[in-house]
Amino acid sequence: MSAGLGGTGLVADDLYLMAHHEVTGKPFVQPRALGTGLAGALLAELTLAGNIGLRHDGAVLPGRTVPAEGLARHALGLVAGEQQPLPVRDWLLFLAGTATEDVADRLARSGYLTRAGGRRRPGRWVPVDADWAFSPLLRVRSALDPARPWSAHGAVLAGLAAGCGLSFRLAQYTALPGRCLAEAAGRLPPDLRELIAQTQAAVGSAVLSHRV
Repeated sequence: MSAGLGGTGLVADDLYLMAHHEVTGKPFVQPRALGTGLAGALLAELTLAGNIGLRHDGAVLPGRTVPAEGLARHALGLVAGEQQPLPVRDWLLFLAGTATEDVADRLARSGYLTRAGGRRRPGRWVPVDADWAFSPLLRVRSALDPARPWSAHGAVLAGLAAGCGLSFRLAQYTALPGRCLAEAAGRLPPDLRELIAQTQAAVGSAVLSHRV
């Protein structure tokens, strides 16, 4: 996974970059919404790769393949270690607690992020290159453009971005009708559509509880 405009190819990495300013690293959404969205993105990575699947009742089941990437492998190990399959919502709540920092660490190892402020007093994670950090929005635009080839990665990324409160960024930079998002997501397999819906619901609950 080399740093560059092409991205790491991982949904959670792209979602993290979309959720932060490409220069300052300032987040566009509140922490609970971001953590939940990234938790959904980590599960989406495993689903896209066939490492996990969703049962008809929404329980998460481990697949037969194991990812090479460390964070994804760790998440799969957690799923596989449960004696009884847990529903998607439980995994979203559990993974949300560390997802933001876990994904930021992965992006730093890939060369996309660095800590501002130096070693003694490290501050916010900031992008190494503004163009690299902005490029996920271009991948989403491509996925939502009916004139361009559809991709599951882009459709999942767009759905999760909208689900965790980044619809304004999609509207600002994709400049495409809202119906395109529904059409792009509608071509995904049922388990990925359910995962996006569950993530959106969990984000809504997290934001509501934060306001109470």
